[in-house]
Amino acid sequence: MDFGLVLQTDPPGSAVVTLMRRAERAGFRYGWTFDSAVLWQEPFVIHSRILDHTERLIVGPMVTNPSTRSWEVTASTFATLNEMYGNRTVCGIGRGDSALRVAGRPPNTLARLSDAIGAIRDLAEGRAAEVDGQRMRLAWARDSRLPVWMAAYGPKALAVAGQRADGFILQLADPYLTEWMVKSVRAAAEAAGRDPAAVKVCVAAPAYVGDDLAHAREQCRWFGGMVGNHVADLVARYGQHSALVPDALTSYIRAREGYDYAHHGRSGNPDAAFVPDEIVDRFCLLGPAEAHLEKLRTLRDLGVDQFAVYAMHDAREKVIDTYGSEIIPVLG
Repeated sequence: MDFGLVLQTDPPGSAVVTLMRRAERAGFRYGWTFDSAVLWQEPFVIHSRILDHTERLIVGPMVTNPSTRSWEVTASTFATLNEMYGNRTVCGIGRGDSALRVAGRPPNTLARLSDAIGAIRDLAEGRAAEVDGQRMRLAWARDSRLPVWMAAYGPKALAVAGQRADGFILQLADPYLTEWMVKSVRAAAEAAGRDPAAVKVCVAAPAYVGDDLAHAREQCRWFGGMVGNHVADLVARYGQHSALVPDALTSYIRAREGYDYAHHGRSGNPDAAFVPDEIVDRFCLLGPAEAHLEKLRTLRDLGVDQFAVYAMHDAREKVIDTYGSEIIPVLG
């Protein structure tokens, strides 16, 4: 199992670089960042610095979207980083939540996202692709390689991930939901004539190591609020009780009243107060290292290839170091 670290690009950017270097020393293989231009600093500038100050870390956004940058610009950015640092990038991509909504725009359609996945990958790897009706090619990018991993929750998005993406990003660590979604992605891949096992699976969620569960829950409750934004979209589309979406995913947002992106992804987010302890426990990894190992073994057995640690809490260094000393040597 691979391990990744997920950070927001809060200033100073140098602090993000320092934590990513620490993660590489601890044995993490991936370094991910949020990508919301209004809320945080520009990630690709910081990615270049991370790549320059690490040797093996694979770096990318969790997640970008097909609208805030044109597809050829996204592809050219990745291809440039690959040329400079040896194909050590990955493109996490989704419909867009915070990056678009905070700017007053709706998320992308799945059709646009599906087209973008293929076009960005082709362009970044030196092949021709069509962007807004125009055929183009980055001829200089012929040696670049860019895996594109798609974030998804709902049945239609899971199908697109299986049909089009190199990897699937699931932003929660509940074993029941992980099993359901991984099966959906792999079934879609098989139906599309792809090798289901070739689609990598990344589960991303907060991890907090320690015996004080009450404190850990309060540090990570924000995550249920963040996931709730996507769940609210699913409920709007499919209804509260749908055969297409498990109640285990949708039922907890009944008390959700609204969301202010000013607090997005931050401990103490007041808009996450509706999230019950049971959801925090299911969606996150909390408790002593042994509890983390137990849940990670379950996720690995369900087909998860990477666990990416969201470290937006008051013990970032501790979780990096503990994973490096007690988790990665066992499962990595």
